[in-house]
Amino acid sequence: MNDSFFLPVQLSLKIAFVSLIIVFILGILLAKFMVKKKFKGKVIAETILLLPLVLPPTVIGFLLIVFFGNTSPVSKWIEWIFDQPVMFTWWAGVIASTVVALPLMYQSAKTGFSTIDPAVEEAARVDGAGEWKVFLLVTMPLAYHSLISGAILSFARALGEFGATLMFAGNIPGKTQTMSTAIYMSIESGNMKLAWLLVLTMILISFFMLLIVTRIK
Repeated sequence: MNDSFFLPVQLSLKIAFVSLIIVFILGILLAKFMVKKKFKGKVIAETILLLPLVLPPTVIGFLLIVFFGNTSPVSKWIEWIFDQPVMFTWWAGVIASTVVALPLMYQSAKTGFSTIDPAVEEAARVDGAGEWKVFLLVTMPLAYHSLISGAILSFARALGEFGATLMFAGNIPGKTQTMSTAIYMSIESGNMKLAWLLVLTMILISFFMLLIVTRIK
């Protein structure tokens, strides 16, 4: 085994972990807001949040290129701040993985928050706890199982992201090549040994993560 194996594995785990941190925070905050608030257009907003679950990866990749492409205002702003565009960097992989994984975290968190008896939270408020204290010390622990399940499923989804990542981040060995894109290129080049090593690695990681989700439930 050499860099052609270790580098994609390392990069995939790095992207998945960073994406997990982002989707964990965003998913929880969005779920909290959507569960507690009622507003006009809520159904449309939630539908947009869940769209990446059903959209083809090529569509997501296309939209990311349009939004973050080198000629877009967002890309120019990012390039002005960081002195480099976001496309064809590992951060592009993080963005692609975050977009496809966020709906899983959001849906799991929303399910967990929806099952909590409002009377329990209200009792904490009566005892003098502020909103954030209630959320951190009452709501979050009660939704623990859903949050952990959502986090694990989001990590697995981010780890296996392929289509949008290939379009948006590219397939640059040692820079943006993840396990998924490395498997694709290994098959294309006829390097079946490397393809099998990467496939088995992804299967093992995914198996243990899903096993944890099953044990939690």
